[in-house]
Amino acid sequence: MAGSIAGPVLVVMGVSGSGKSTIGAAIAGRLRVPFEDADDLHPQANIDKMTAGIALDDDDRYPWLEAVGEWLARHADRGGVMSCSALKRKYRDQLRRHCAEVTFLHLEGTREVIARRQASRPGHFMPASLLDSQFRTLEPLEPDEAGIAIDVDQPVDAIVEEYARRVGA
Repeated sequence: MAGSIAGPVLVVMGVSGSGKSTIGAAIAGRLRVPFEDADDLHPQANIDKMTAGIALDDDDRYPWLEAVGEWLARHADRGGVMSCSALKRKYRDQLRRHCAEVTFLHLEGTREVIARRQASRPGHFMPASLLDSQFRTLEPLEPDEAGIAIDVDQPVDAIVEEYARRVGA
């Protein structure tokens, strides 16, 4: 649409089971921008490792984060929402190298809340046994990073409304 205002380029981040895909898709729908799940960009070798209960290392994540960053860059002009764990600052920095305008929504929750949510996801390739590894890896957003954190222990609609209210969407 000529003259339309671009939507944000947003990464919905957090540990496995925090609701990134569900919340990301809901926000994208509200903003009328494309949505992508970073899980769909993992190479098969990464999926095989996670399915076997083996945590990914930084070497595994690098090409995957490059693919995520390239998607963000392709959507910078019109906006888009990506669900991606983005657990460490250096991973978020890698994404920012592709798209400086990216902002982050960190879906926060206690280990107990996330474990309960994760248990309700049969068939997902990230086994619950890796949840502790994810919490050990997690580096929350720092004050100089563009983004906000929202507690996931509430209904999806409430999270989307809180996001919209806080960013003026």
